Amino acid sequence: MLNTGDILETIKMIQEENLDIRTITMGISLLDCIDPDIDKACEKVYNKIVKCAKNLVKVGEDIEKEYGIPIINKRISVTPIAIISAACKGNPVKFALTLEKAAIDCNVNFIGGYSALVQKGFSSGDEALINSIPEALSKTERVCSSVNIGSTKSGINLDACKLMGQVIRRTSELTADNNCLGSAKLVVFCNAPDDNPFMAGAFHGVGEPECVINVGVSGPGVVKAAIARAKGANITEVADIIKKTAFKITRMGQLVGTEASKRLGVPFGIVDLSLAPTPAVGDSVAHILEEMGLEKCGTHGTTATLALLNDAVKKGGVMASSKVGGLSGAFIPVTEDAGMIDAARCQALSLEKLEAMTAVCSVGLDMIVIPGETPAETISAIIADEAAIGMVNSKTTAVRVIPAIGKKEGEELDFGGLLGHGPIMKVNKHSSADFINRGGQIPAPMQSLKN
Repeated sequence: MLNTGDILETIKMIQEENLDIRTITMGISLLDCIDPDIDKACEKVYNKIVKCAKNLVKVGEDIEKEYGIPIINKRISVTPIAIISAACKGNPVKFALTLEKAAIDCNVNFIGGYSALVQKGFSSGDEALINSIPEALSKTERVCSSVNIGSTKSGINLDACKLMGQVIRRTSELTADNNCLGSAKLVVFCNAPDDNPFMAGAFHGVGEPECVINVGVSGPGVVKAAIARAKGANITEVADIIKKTAFKITRMGQLVGTEASKRLGVPFGIVDLSLAPTPAVGDSVAHILEEMGLEKCGTHGTTATLALLNDAVKKGGVMASSKVGGLSGAFIPVTEDAGMIDAARCQALSLEKLEAMTAVCSVGLDMIVIPGETPAETISAIIADEAAIGMVNSKTTAVRVIPAIGKKEGEELDFGGLLGHGPIMKVNKHSSADFINRGGQIPAPMQSLKN
């Protein structure tokens, strides 16, 4: 039986506390598009995407209207293009342009999957695709790219770390006249999940179904408001409040995913429980941590409160859906979170503290703007450090840093929209070049021996 109180509570969450479905993402397998002729392969890719996703946006908008639930983004993820392009001769950028055209014609916000999986080494086509990323992202607006350079099972490909440092710098340079936006669409992973609906890291894993709908929920404002109503509660009670709130948020994601699946005629995949913040006031993960008692996000106690938040969100969300996956937890993207932006501006939040926080959050160093003069080797070492946290702790970690070409520490970069804006953060200037230039493979840890 419908409970009037629950309905009114959900309406309040949407109207006053920024509750929304952050994305419905259609994953599409392109394995049957492989062809030795690159032009034929691109034609197959375009036709497959448009055939599968032509009604995605309309269905999302219909669900929004019928249920009154905001669905902010409609997106597509595809099989890592390095797998498709390996069979072809020619510039992989042709695939990026094909993805862009398909995304425009389907009217989706982003399309992810200009990706490569190189955690244990480079296979045919991987290096060509990775080297093409700067050009691909500079020539497209909706295409997102990701590269997985490590895993708990395989260790860390240090040669890939080195290459990705160079690629990130080059991508920023080619998009310098557009606030270095290309690097904001590029993620480097360790333990990348196959079913992540969030950009820029989404791709459709090779073990996934032919076509699937995955949903990403949001709701930092709802969690903050729930904690604010419980003044004086001890931290055990706060954890329980977060669990109950995450349950309610996830039920809404389950409803949207199930309904979209039915209307599109494709399987429902997973609900990603991640709390995804925005620059909007009242929609911040940092403000949740501050509501627990921190004067400013980044001070001592930040890692502990984030660990509690991440764990409670997962425990509550898992009970609300039988299909949980993706990243699931709490995002801490600096430029996309109003509280993180404020904390970084007043230097309460440093790059080093963010790295410590990534040991307990759902992803990693996300949307961090660094000085344009930062050497590629330093970026590579940042990637290696973050991958080491993911590898040793058997969790997904990622790096999305934006070298602000021509700008220095303390200045700001503004991307607009959900990507937000933020201060250029301080980076340790001591060199890591000799370490990065050694190359090779950082061996997998003992945790990998589970068979």
